[in-house]
Amino acid sequence: MSTANAWAKPGRCGIIAALDTPDVARALAWAGAVAPHVGLVKVGLELFCAAGPAVVRQIAAQRPVFLDLKFHDIPNTVAGAVRSVCAEPPAMLTLHGGGGGPMIEAARRAAEDTAGPRRPAILAVTVLTSFTASQLAETGVSGGPAQQVLRLARLALSAGADGLVCSPHEVSRLRDAFGDAPLLVVPGVRPAGSDAGDQARVATPQETAAAGADWLVIGRPITASAAPGAAAAAIAASLAA
Repeated sequence: MSTANAWAKPGRCGIIAALDTPDVARALAWAGAVAPHVGLVKVGLELFCAAGPAVVRQIAAQRPVFLDLKFHDIPNTVAGAVRSVCAEPPAMLTLHGGGGGPMIEAARRAAEDTAGPRRPAILAVTVLTSFTASQLAETGVSGGPAQQVLRLARLALSAGADGLVCSPHEVSRLRDAFGDAPLLVVPGVRPAGSDAGDQARVATPQETAAAGADWLVIGRPITASAAPGAAAAAIAASLAA
């Protein structure tokens, strides 16, 4: 990992607040409210498609951005997309591990060539947190999510990815297999009593942190609250405790 991104490996498990809305004003308000309590904020497909690259620059003025667009295409196309978003690089960006080693290598080279030491951390998405074993089997992948996560993790890290995106259920297995070096960024995190929504493989913030996660991606439990800042502060306090 580049020196510029050394901070992306926090001393203790940190929070990424997901700003999942097409409304720029709302996203900026959320970012301002949660900024004192989180390490990064996530700009995903919904917000990026509604507002474009300019919103990344606006939000990055309040907190570093985790750009979660999950690139997945031929290596040349993904390299071009990475060069485009690295004009003003986010702190981290995602691509699908299933895109293969050459795609991941091309993404990392494009990030290094465009942004140099300011390049974002390259994170490979393994198996989406919405997938169950039966749903994964419907796509032709047998053996269940855990086996596929390990398979894609090995491929991605050997191709130059800085870290992985996985569900809480795979964190400890990835730490056992690959040690402390890879960044592990984990969605599917729900405080006790929260609605799981469309997430299938979930755990609480405390469980996920104890398993070895570096960053927890938390959206609706924060942004659906009447007071997003207070909700983020409460989760941060529970992790600190």
